Amino acid sequence: MAKDTLLQLAYQAAEDKKAEDIVVLNMEGISMLADYFLICSANSDRQVQAIAREMMDKAGEAGYNVKSAEGFDAARWILVDLGDVVAHVFHRDERSYYNLERLWRDAPELEA
Repeated sequence: MAKDTLLQLAYQAAEDKKAEDIVVLNMEGISMLADYFLICSANSDRQVQAIAREMMDKAGEAGYNVKSAEGFDAARWILVDLGDVVAHVFHRDERSYYNLERLWRDAPELEA
């Protein structure tokens, strides 16, 4: 399935840039926004941007269309919309505040 490949690609991009606490939520049947949410943290604004940029670059190289990226300049929470996969790249200080895992607690977490 293409969406699983896209998810793996985004996950690997996050790992390659040393993202922390990577969580994948299966949003199928829960949200019409995407099939998967990938949530991860970084320790600095630059790292947040580097992770998001890597995700967008790798998706583009693989022929996927990056729908949008929000919050890139502020670099506190960048949302990368890849279609079936939406990645949330947080500065570690922001992640606990927004706590998307709790907000979407009905979504099963996928094993890495």
